[in-house]
Amino acid sequence: MYAVIATGGKQYKVSEGDVIRVEKLGKEVGEAVTFEDVLAVSDEGLKVGADVAAASVEATVVSNGRAKKVIVYRYKPKSGYHKKNGHRQAYTAVKIEKINA
Repeated sequence: MYAVIATGGKQYKVSEGDVIRVEKLGKEVGEAVTFEDVLAVSDEGLKVGADVAAASVEATVVSNGRAKKVIVYRYKPKSGYHKKNGHRQAYTAVKIEKINA
């Protein structure tokens, strides 16, 4: 059984027991999280739309962290313009506990 959930502007295909990294949720380690925005659920067949209106996915926060640094380097040729910048995206790792369909 799997579900497709939407959080942080992205979609994730999850099953029970999966650990996924989503955009930072602002929750502490060990707290429970419920994802209400379920797009699809597959049990014996795929259910979408009004069939999954009441579906939800329960998860537990495993950790909070920041991803590897991405270097952003901009320059314009012949003008001497160089700009180097780094970015580390914050994330929350959650473990999927239960899919309520």
